[in-house]
Amino acid sequence: MNGGAEILVVEDNPNDIELMLRSFRRHYLANSIFVARDGAEALDYVFGTGAHAQGGGQDQPKIIFLDLNLPKLNGIEVLRRLKSDERTRAIPVVVLTSAEEERNTIESYQLGVNSYIVKPVEFENFIRAVSQAGLYWMVLNRRPS
Repeated sequence: MNGGAEILVVEDNPNDIELMLRSFRRHYLANSIFVARDGAEALDYVFGTGAHAQGGGQDQPKIIFLDLNLPKLNGIEVLRRLKSDERTRAIPVVVLTSAEEERNTIESYQLGVNSYIVKPVEFENFIRAVSQAGLYWMVLNRRPS
């Protein structure tokens, strides 16, 4: 399995990617961050397949921030695959999306998402939401070893 990054960001919007990276770095939340720009790349990265096959055997990310509106494979399908596989089931997944539909929230929780955050529109609120979620999952939360 691949996953040398501490944080995996699965996001296709370049502006949101930049804001997330800026927030993580500003709060010293991770030494290593990998950005997957579509759902297929995210799964290849986590499972060490496709373009990421050569990196197999590394540690899994400590947290995955997942958008739902993604090209190639949407976030619900990525979440379904992650939570249905014993190797990745325990990785915390935080949905960070602009999709406010209640059905997405319900389905995400039924699949095992750890948190569901609707992206704030204002810059400072977006930075605050990302940093608070990152601080909780990277610093305060305890995972089994």
